[in-house]
Amino acid sequence: MQLLGILLYPWMESSPGGRAVLAAFGVFVLGVALRVVRRSPWLTWLALILAIGVVALSGVHAITPHPALPVAISVLQSLFYFYATGSLIAYMLRDWVATTDELFAAGATFTLLAWAFAHAFAACEALQPGSFSALINPGGPRTWMELLYLSVAVLSSVGLSDILPVTGMARALVILESFAGVMYIALVVSRLIGLTMLGRDRTPPTQ
Repeated sequence: MQLLGILLYPWMESSPGGRAVLAAFGVFVLGVALRVVRRSPWLTWLALILAIGVVALSGVHAITPHPALPVAISVLQSLFYFYATGSLIAYMLRDWVATTDELFAAGATFTLLAWAFAHAFAACEALQPGSFSALINPGGPRTWMELLYLSVAVLSSVGLSDILPVTGMARALVILESFAGVMYIALVVSRLIGLTMLGRDRTPPTQ
């Protein structure tokens, strides 16, 4: 669902109607992520509270917009996706046999972590306008797609992004995401690869 969103976001964020669809799509992704959390060993009630908070504040903002609401919504969304990321990591670390389920979970965890930091960037941009600059319209507000693009570039350690953090808090968030991306590959993905190779070594050869 999140990969599909990457293809749809550029078409949806350029018009008021598209932004409404974008918000609805975001709520739907929250529901899918909540279902994933329910199947993990972590507590479900906290994720449910965060999701309900996001939906409630989004509805209030749609009816009576307030400058503080985008900050609160982005913070709650970021916390929710961080929580979902942790729940999937706990799910993967619980098993000692790497199956196809764990391999899909590794990819889903990466996207959840990218969304978590993108929402953190959005909260920072809403709280301190001008926290992120770009080659095009450097002083203007950054779109969701720009912040998500920066998040994926930093998390994957590719670094190929024209979006730059220019304030102290923005740079601190980017530093944290860089560290999280490196540690995710080193600790979680490498463990799954090792378990996969161990499983192949235990499989007897076909006569």
